[in-house]
Amino acid sequence: MEATEIRKLAALEDTHWWYRERRALLARALRRLAAAGHSPGRALDVGAAGGGNTRVLRAHGWRPVALEYSVEGAGVARERGLDVIRADARHLPLPSASLGLVTAFDILEHFDEDHLAAAEIRRTLRPGGVALIAVPADMALWSAHDVAVGHVRRYDRASLRAVVEKAGLVVDELWSWNVLLRPVAAWRRRKSTGSDLDDLNPVVNLGLRTIVTAERYLPVRSLPGVSLMLRAHRPTAD
Repeated sequence: MEATEIRKLAALEDTHWWYRERRALLARALRRLAAAGHSPGRALDVGAAGGGNTRVLRAHGWRPVALEYSVEGAGVARERGLDVIRADARHLPLPSASLGLVTAFDILEHFDEDHLAAAEIRRTLRPGGVALIAVPADMALWSAHDVAVGHVRRYDRASLRAVVEKAGLVVDELWSWNVLLRPVAAWRRRKSTGSDLDDLNPVVNLGLRTIVTAERYLPVRSLPGVSLMLRAHRPTAD
């Protein structure tokens, strides 16, 4: 992602409906892990950009490091008081089996060799450690936005599951997100000429946030959405 997009994302992520709800979903996943007996430990937020998700990890008791390739993103995360590593997600500079949790939101789609990034997630997780992964869904939604933010592909359920399982992880859950607003996203992407990371009118932002928040309570996770989300773990027998 270009430096200008990183700075734009960092400026928007505290208020923009998309990023706020994504942080809420991450917080919910962390609460579920805690309820299942996963004690907070070392965590890595791959592709952290400005560190919005890293801060969620820290707030839930994890000891996270933000990993960011770009100078701009790493700089923003450091400005926010986070521990930061600059590195390529295909070559994580961390010991094997050293992490209890890895988050990788909107990362795999940036690599031709997405299997290498997935394999590094598996390598650095301890046996029983958890990966939380999000990717853009469905090549039918491909647009100038994807080009502007450096995407190589969008995924369907089969292709996402395949790359994660090829890396040696066990998929526990795979679901769609941003289902209700998919028609709006599809319409906007057809008209798109670049990134759709915009500072929205507060009323519009609130309306979109209200709609996407409603998905928490509706049985829509099996329907086509704008994103796919996945929870997986490294087998304990490794």
